[in-house]
Amino acid sequence: MARILHIETATHTCSVALSSGEKLLSFQESHIDKSHASLLTVFIEDMFRETGSPASELDAISVSMGPGSYTGLRIGVSVAKGLAYSLGISLIAVPTLKSMALGFLQKMEIDKVEDHTFLLCPMIDARRMEVYLSMYDSKLETVRDTTALIIDENSFQKELRSREIYFFGAGAQKCESLINHKNSYFSSDFLNSSKHMIPLALEQYKREEFVDLAYFEPYYLKDFIATTPKNKILGSLK
Repeated sequence: MARILHIETATHTCSVALSSGEKLLSFQESHIDKSHASLLTVFIEDMFRETGSPASELDAISVSMGPGSYTGLRIGVSVAKGLAYSLGISLIAVPTLKSMALGFLQKMEIDKVEDHTFLLCPMIDARRMEVYLSMYDSKLETVRDTTALIIDENSFQKELRSREIYFFGAGAQKCESLINHKNSYFSSDFLNSSKHMIPLALEQYKREEFVDLAYFEPYYLKDFIATTPKNKILGSLK
């Protein structure tokens, strides 16, 4: 069975899982914001030590590809690429929002999910009232492609007229007050995790859907905009 290391750093969550086939072998994560740089490699080393399984036994590494935090994605992808290159193994890029949707389905624990007509809308917080989102049906088929959207009271009205929609993820929390409809449901306690990546990564491994180590970049969705703090002293002299 394929042994895969999974890395999730697309949001404030820093999460690492080790799997063999569909089985979770070890798992560590933190929800402390901006902890990726200090914790990611520590988590990985601790897992190998805990399981007694050396990195050389890995068959592949999967990484959450985005969209999400520019800094978080850079850190996660850099570590994943470095490990994959040094070990001579393949890299799998897992769509962050789809991984979140799968995790939410697992949390719902609804029997015969494929018979349901609800939609899943994972949301990652962006700036102000903007979120990164996708929309999936209960079979994880894409209903709405990944996009950056500024949320207002008219968002999703067409979809909500005919189907229930579950909104979840950090981005959903700031939208709840705007989206008022009997078919809208919000989850305030969902957190993305490397554990949710396991089934998707395994399927991509079986299909040999690997990315090019030399050229792969995270899916930022939007360009990173660096801001320079104003010089208060100079500003007061203008």
